[in-house]
Amino acid sequence: MTIPDRFLTIKEYYYTKGMIIVMHLYEITFSPTGGTQKCADLIAGGWEQEPIRLNLLKPISDFTFEPDDICLVAMPVFVGRIPAVAAQRLAKLHGNGAKAVLIAVYGNRLVEDALVEMEDLLKAQGFRVVAGVEAVAEHSVVRQYAAGRPDAADALVLAKFASKIRAKLDSGNLECPKLPGNRPYREAGPGLKPFADDRCIECGVCAAECPVGAISVTNLRTEDMDKCISCLRCVAVCPEHARHNDPQRLEALAQRLAPVCTLRRDNQLYL
Repeated sequence: MTIPDRFLTIKEYYYTKGMIIVMHLYEITFSPTGGTQKCADLIAGGWEQEPIRLNLLKPISDFTFEPDDICLVAMPVFVGRIPAVAAQRLAKLHGNGAKAVLIAVYGNRLVEDALVEMEDLLKAQGFRVVAGVEAVAEHSVVRQYAAGRPDAADALVLAKFASKIRAKLDSGNLECPKLPGNRPYREAGPGLKPFADDRCIECGVCAAECPVGAISVTNLRTEDMDKCISCLRCVAVCPEHARHNDPQRLEALAQRLAPVCTLRRDNQLYL
């Protein structure tokens, strides 16, 4: 379920429907290439109700939760951090005591400081952090690493995580777990910047879907490299497969990541 933009709170939405629901389950995601969303969906499947989805790929208005709400907050890991624009949009959310389950989704390399960055941000916004998850998805840039993940084995593991998180909540234990990471956080690093090739038909899908408006609607074959966050949303949505990274730079990155990305990494739960 997705809440219409005109409603600032879930309560306003349900009151218009003549409905009152005590606890709401939210999926709050920033998922440019789909892997983060898949992991969030698998964990949300552990609850017996349809989640309300807040998609942070688009700008949002201030949004306030209720203390009984449970928020599954899933962010991709970009070189050990969450994307800066995702952090800015999370800062529009007001927890009001709602419970937050943090899900850092990474491409089989390292999570580094992403979970503690999410913890600090959400606590500052009034959430109660009750669990953290490291979930593996296919690497969004070098697709051969963690290819096809989350897979069937991951689905079973993430379902077990959801069951354990629910048991903790049912017990009334709202203690924040010890999450891995460092403060101060590592410096955010640059990524590869995709570009359009001759297959581009200037359909405008990439410009419409870019979460930071880095692609001009009047010049669709170029992008603002200063705005681009290397999320590869444009690559994922292009119907002509006309956007991609430089092959030589991509191969160099693959070789650099090989020592840490080749072996299968496990999902991790922090309670």
